[in-house]
Amino acid sequence: MTTDARPLAGKVALVAGGTRGGGRGIAVELGAAGATVYVTGRSSTGGRSDLDRPETIEQTAEKVTAAGGLGIPARTDHSRPNEVQALVDKIAAEQDGQLDILVNSVWGGDPLTDWEHPLWEQDLGTGLRLLRQAVETHIITSRFALPLMVARKNGLVVEVTDGNTARYRGTFFYDLAKSAVIRLAVAQAAELKPHGVAAVAITPGFLRSEAMLEHFGVTEANWRDGAAQDPNFAHSETPAYLGRAVAALAADPDIMAKTGRALATWGLYQEYGFTDADGTQPDFAAHWAESLEEQYGPLGDPL
Repeated sequence: MTTDARPLAGKVALVAGGTRGGGRGIAVELGAAGATVYVTGRSSTGGRSDLDRPETIEQTAEKVTAAGGLGIPARTDHSRPNEVQALVDKIAAEQDGQLDILVNSVWGGDPLTDWEHPLWEQDLGTGLRLLRQAVETHIITSRFALPLMVARKNGLVVEVTDGNTARYRGTFFYDLAKSAVIRLAVAQAAELKPHGVAAVAITPGFLRSEAMLEHFGVTEANWRDGAAQDPNFAHSETPAYLGRAVAALAADPDIMAKTGRALATWGLYQEYGFTDADGTQPDFAAHWAESLEEQYGPLGDPL
């Protein structure tokens, strides 16, 4: 039964790329709202992906269940259509064709991103691999998952990106990938609207992921110490903040009013009233306007 505390009870979600970071935060918070969440990715107890990080889909699924939902890990390489088709067939068989929420959060592009060189000096193979990892995976996943939503004339697709403006993101292939993901939401929204299914893009602010904590040599317990290296880190947010934004969107009965938009945690917390894990409400756009705009220019209007 759906309640105010568990508004997504009875809902089924697929979080593609739920191993760590924003994907994990989204999966756990959908679980906290009562959803059954299929957590997918390449890193599992059976072996790590080429990123060679310790987080696994099983760990995320356990956190989903501990939060109050039901987490189901399913190892999937989203660049392989046959594996995604098998995943969707599994969901359809186990959930009687029900899929209410699709989150495309596959990324894994950090080691492929060259922040130092312009396009003409970058390795072409690496750049194209980034695009395949960060964009093609989303397309493949939607191609096979959307028929379940269309058949039921209900659902929400969430495309996770970085930034919700047309502002250049600092390097060619990274910028192209993150901009393309927003366009994926726009295009899906247009095609899905007649079927009652919404699609949005969403961005966190400065995300305090596992990898970012490691980068600053801190843990979640003492993360503020990282601000000594970068003052902007003091305005970062946990993956739970992004997760709560997505859970709020998924529970919104008027979600179709937002379809096709590029959204951000810093705008959605004002509308839905959610907080970060520590009870604060980070607002990276406000921080940008106060501290970074003079140096880097305006953040840009939302797309």
